[in-house]
Amino acid sequence: MGDQFKSISYSTQGRIATITLNRPDNLNAIDLVMPSEICSAVEKANRDDDIHVIILTGAGRSFCAGYDLIQFAQMTHVVNQPMPWDPTVDYQLMWQNTKDFMSLWRSYKPTIAKIRGHAVAGGSDIALCCDLVVMEETAKIGYPPARIWGCPTTAMWVYRLGPELAKRMLLTGDLITGVEAKRIGLVLDAVPEAKLDSYVQQLAERISSVPRNQLLMQKVMINQAIEIQGLESTQRLATFFDGITRHSPEGVWFRNRATEKGFKQAVKERDSGEPIAPEVARKTWWSYLSSKL
Repeated sequence: MGDQFKSISYSTQGRIATITLNRPDNLNAIDLVMPSEICSAVEKANRDDDIHVIILTGAGRSFCAGYDLIQFAQMTHVVNQPMPWDPTVDYQLMWQNTKDFMSLWRSYKPTIAKIRGHAVAGGSDIALCCDLVVMEETAKIGYPPARIWGCPTTAMWVYRLGPELAKRMLLTGDLITGVEAKRIGLVLDAVPEAKLDSYVQQLAERISSVPRNQLLMQKVMINQAIEIQGLESTQRLATFFDGITRHSPEGVWFRNRATEKGFKQAVKERDSGEPIAPEVARKTWWSYLSSKL
């Protein structure tokens, strides 16, 4: 089962389906096909009346390290367009990815993310679309591209944390541990590595004992309370902003820096705490006017 997938795997046991992000040599970084494969796997589980709950996890030592920067950086016709750029071309790609990730949220069956290692950048987008998130205590979650070259297109941070804590995370791009994520209410629980698999399995088995129609109604009712707050319109705005971040003066600087010094060095500089690319920042209109008065 699951031979049709390239970047994930799919398996079932009893009433539980497991979707595994399966690029362990790349820390399960998101490639071109992973978003659509996640959506297809969710649909596969939803069409199987024997399945009551879905576990989402990552192969190897990490859940997901975000987008495969090397692969996507090479997509100069879409993700990193030459200037002048067409934001609608970028939007169509990233909005499709966002909808694919949100299949976990809109799944008829409850979804549980099991996180060890890292769930960062786009990896956190995927994890936070799940209904429940359980982390290993020392695992890390966050959205470092909020510092430069990214905006979380699913926007789930604000709906899980509220505005102030979401701003705390996205105005710094900091990573936090599973313990801290549990403390601030971002995830359901954080457990030791030795207990992670059994904890999630027991939770999934408990949920799976409930009739499918009951699970669907509870989930849809709760989701509706979030969606009525404008979830989709916020995600559309975030997706447009994500494209802008990669084509702003600072975004172009980051891409060029990565080309010159490598992504590892560029990311190190991004996260150092030093001012990021102040030399390329454009003056605002009132600053320009003040200089003329």
